[in-house]
Amino acid sequence: MDKHPHQGSVQPTGWQLLLGIILFSTMVAFVVVDQAYGAFPLLPWTAIPTLALLALGEGIAAVHTRRRIRRVPGTVSMEPLSAARLVALAKASALFAALMIGAFGGTVLALLSRLNAPASRADAFTAGGTLLAAALLLAAALFLEHACRVPEEAEDEDPPRSE
Repeated sequence: MDKHPHQGSVQPTGWQLLLGIILFSTMVAFVVVDQAYGAFPLLPWTAIPTLALLALGEGIAAVHTRRRIRRVPGTVSMEPLSAARLVALAKASALFAALMIGAFGGTVLALLSRLNAPASRADAFTAGGTLLAAALLLAAALFLEHACRVPEEAEDEDPPRSE
């Protein structure tokens, strides 16, 4: 009997890893921004729509992927390699989003004591918006990863053969 039935398979992204990345990047960003804030240019607001559009794209891909993997009538079945690529995208996006949540969360925390200055206040709002967009990306990435899972009942069936 096989002791490791999932050996060599891709495992779901664990919340412990994501939380560790968020906490570590929050601490690093807080220290860096708190110590050297005046040396930085204003934060660009362009990260907000960029991350939000990535989240939207991954959310749409997750809905369509889930339908295709579950073989909903009217859909074309998905090639395994395509699903594997989407899982890789989802995992990379989840890790990147966790890093961004921590980095911009640490920035917001460091700027809380400087909100009386207009530039600091603008940076705090930009960092807060970017943090929210990164949280949306994280949610979409985890949904896409979940959508790529094969349902339990489908694992028992033999795949259809093409002749």
